[in-house]
Amino acid sequence: MFPEFTLHYARLPERFYLRFDPVPVSGPRLMAFNRPLAEALGFDLDGFDESRAAQWFSGNSVPEGAEPLAQAYAGHQFGHFNPRLGDGRAVLLGEVVDREGRLRDIQLKGAGMTPFSRGADGRAPLGPVLREYLVSEAMHRLGVPTTRALAAVTSRERVFRRVPEPGAVLTRVAASHLRVGTFQYFAARDDVEAVRTLADMAIERHYPGLLTAEPGAGERYLGLLEAVAARQAALVAKWMGLGFIHGVMNTDNCSIAGETIDYGPCAFMEDYSPTMVFSSIDEQGRYAYRNQPWIAQWNLARFAETLLPLLDDEQESAVAKATEAIKRYEPRYEAEWLAVMRAKLGLQREEKGDRELVEALLEAMQAGRADFTLTFRRLSEAVEEDAPALFELFEASDGLAAWLPRWRQRLEREGTEAIGEIAARMNAVNPLYIPRNHQVERAIAAAAEHDDFGPFETLREVLAEPLVEQPGREEYSRQAPPTERVLRTFCGT
Repeated sequence: MFPEFTLHYARLPERFYLRFDPVPVSGPRLMAFNRPLAEALGFDLDGFDESRAAQWFSGNSVPEGAEPLAQAYAGHQFGHFNPRLGDGRAVLLGEVVDREGRLRDIQLKGAGMTPFSRGADGRAPLGPVLREYLVSEAMHRLGVPTTRALAAVTSRERVFRRVPEPGAVLTRVAASHLRVGTFQYFAARDDVEAVRTLADMAIERHYPGLLTAEPGAGERYLGLLEAVAARQAALVAKWMGLGFIHGVMNTDNCSIAGETIDYGPCAFMEDYSPTMVFSSIDEQGRYAYRNQPWIAQWNLARFAETLLPLLDDEQESAVAKATEAIKRYEPRYEAEWLAVMRAKLGLQREEKGDRELVEALLEAMQAGRADFTLTFRRLSEAVEEDAPALFELFEASDGLAAWLPRWRQRLEREGTEAIGEIAARMNAVNPLYIPRNHQVERAIAAAAEHDDFGPFETLREVLAEPLVEQPGREEYSRQAPPTERVLRTFCGT
């Protein structure tokens, strides 16, 4: 069933990981399987056996050719450095080459206590597994670079967090699991050769265009820093355009490949607020919505620190090169964010006042406590005249009423395009359906409390087509009722 494993990471020296076989679970049951992703990865699905798949995706049976391991990494967690984190509940089975020739990691999350667990149980509750499955696949459908969910298995075991929950294991697919924290682990040990090995692996795997740069002068590694910064800028701009809040932007959750990774206490905003925080552990608001672009830059600065010995033999020169590269992140992010927001407003050309136009709308949304997702979606109905459904989203709409004529004048300067074409273009980037917190929690509660995966399956189907109106499923586009508002989300560790 599995395609052939390539085992690139497992062939690195053993200080990069610890060998670890998944700890079996009792009564594994396959509750979700991403067949299109499996086909894209090259799985042989003829004669697919659900019970056999449950054994593989729970870790009870190791697929032929896999060599399971727990990866070593460090990380700044809420600004505090921990030199030894590592996979405390995850196991990398290996890599496969998908049908497009790309290398992809296959990892089990919740596979048992590893040597990096630091006293934790190494398991995953059902709730966080379902959340990551739903949100990561929704992000993929929304065009956001992300790890993906291949399968989810539940077991008869109980996992204790805030309350006892059924245990589960998620199979995650990633371009790689190289993180800023992976580099930090070895930099903290002054292991320059290990950092160089990781950098070369990252370049070969994710940025092969840099292979022509001259490594002796440090240009190749400076190019790596610039390339990672460019992908982070583009990634976070996409988050901001969707009202997505990651929740735990620690350096160990910052992917060198530029993917969204580790969906812990993540959430999508409803009422627009730039200071919004959902994570129960982010008490100071470090990773609030408005802070995400600058936390990404902070994480990149930590990445740059690990690369200093590779950039130049002279420390002062290396620091100067890294500093300039990190400074270039800000205008790069600004350009990415404006491109995202212009598209959301139906604009195709660049004008000097576009930032002010976007900010004025966001201020009106904040003052009116308007839903982020639905405001942008319903703007397509107001290209020519005021739309009642748009105004209904605002508790106070004076700001919106003042802004709309400015926007329409800006649209007129785009040309003579038909109103329907502008609306269609906007609806092609502004989703109608997102993983709203209360809908996700409903699906989790039904599965965890009643073993009912019907709500999960329905929500998964809805989120597979986030841009297309789905008659009969209007409730999935609506804000949470006051009694179901979710203002705090929790990690599954």
